[in-house]
Amino acid sequence: MPELPEVEVTRLSFADRIAGGRIVEARIGKPLRWALGLDPAALQGREVVRVRRRGKYLLIELDAGLLLLHLGMSGSLSFADTLPPRGVHDHFELETTRGTLRLHDPRRFGAVVFAQGEGDPVAHKLLGRLGMEPLGEGFDPAHFYLGLKRRQSPIKQVLLAGELVVGVGNIYASEVLFQAGIRPTMPAARITRPRSLRLWTAVRQVLARAVETGGSTLRDFSNADGQAGHFQVEAMVYAREGLPCRVCGTPIRSIRQGQRSTFFCPVCQKP
Repeated sequence: MPELPEVEVTRLSFADRIAGGRIVEARIGKPLRWALGLDPAALQGREVVRVRRRGKYLLIELDAGLLLLHLGMSGSLSFADTLPPRGVHDHFELETTRGTLRLHDPRRFGAVVFAQGEGDPVAHKLLGRLGMEPLGEGFDPAHFYLGLKRRQSPIKQVLLAGELVVGVGNIYASEVLFQAGIRPTMPAARITRPRSLRLWTAVRQVLARAVETGGSTLRDFSNADGQAGHFQVEAMVYAREGLPCRVCGTPIRSIRQGQRSTFFCPVCQKP
């Protein structure tokens, strides 16, 4: 599943190129997770102002309205002047005067939804409960610490929930907790202020590094230019069960938390 770094890498790969383009045509294939919310023909002639990100959503701002795009579990975007004929898993295309944006989504859990703006109830339903942006100036360490103190769930689950901080998906949660030296099973409320600051720093550093290396390509992720990510090569614990810790040499362990695999070092990460 594409996580925040993959979504940000995707955004960076086409945002500047599509900005200023005028929509020639919007085309829809098989139904996605949610309906577009208007006749695709109504998008014709509108201008793409810019592309932002909120959590795992790409926000394509138009001169009139907003498209919220989610990659779901298996989605990826392509952007080029010309693209090959649409395949069976290509379910949305936005042809503009600057190039064509195409959503490829074999499992169809992704979505493209139109809203009048971020204040629209449609947008608020999708974005309203999202936590702080970890790579933005609004990610405040004091607020982060107070949020942890109000949560009794294991810290790994708190990070994944996205209500305190967005975008720390399964791969990066394991990596963040290793860098912070915190056991993934520790209740969030038990994390001290100094350790919460280490965790806050780790969130920012790990996600920033993931964006820098193009995200993680475990199966078929690629950005809008077709380039794969390389963060998985640097992973300290994720998917390394039984292999020696890169720091202390202890075999990495794996447990199940909320139907997801969690990887950690029993020595470097204190309970």
